[in-house]
Amino acid sequence: MMQLKSTTPATFDLFADDAPPLPATEQIGPCSFVFRGFALPMVEPLLPTLEAVLAQAPFRNMVTPGGHIMSVALSSCGEFGWTTDRRGYKYSRIDPQSGQPWPAMPELFLKLAQAAADAAGFADFIPDACLINRYIPGTKMSLHQDKDELGLQWPVVSVSLGIPARFLFGGHARSDATTKVPLFHGDVVVWGGEDRLRYHGVMPIKQAEHAQLGEQRINFTFRKAR
Repeated sequence: MMQLKSTTPATFDLFADDAPPLPATEQIGPCSFVFRGFALPMVEPLLPTLEAVLAQAPFRNMVTPGGHIMSVALSSCGEFGWTTDRRGYKYSRIDPQSGQPWPAMPELFLKLAQAAADAAGFADFIPDACLINRYIPGTKMSLHQDKDELGLQWPVVSVSLGIPARFLFGGHARSDATTKVPLFHGDVVVWGGEDRLRYHGVMPIKQAEHAQLGEQRINFTFRKAR
């Protein structure tokens, strides 16, 4: 279960060397945007809604086809959840841990995803999968493409909550140079169109503590899987 703490807003100096101050919106690709603080107006109802989802489908560390245990813990909600095991990566209607359907996507989650997609120019986005990742200090996400979806014409919407992270945004080949994008509590990244299959990842999370979420980063990624 995700443990909440105080409701006092958090302040950070983890990326104090970054200058100038981050703007409200940054374009990081032709069809890719970072919306600073976009989710903040929805955080207070968002967190208990998230806890209700995790009560039905708790975080777990899945095993990759190569036998590696992922350091980032995962859950899902929506019509489809993303899973990985020794047989491969796939979307499934059933949570393999419970044998039950994944929790329904809360209306609040859907509204947040659609609002961010609209702001990036992707109207009529109706995600059917929301992956929920939990990062703690020292964990990371290697460079990868989100390519298990059939609806590649739709964007990925990624919401950051909790302690900061450095998002890696690369090109269409794993060897392409990456841009390091600092992400903070409430930031939302949207990428789609010609950028939809760009490689991306998360650098190892540095030690930090958030007033509400403690020593963890929670990340939602909304997709159209089918």
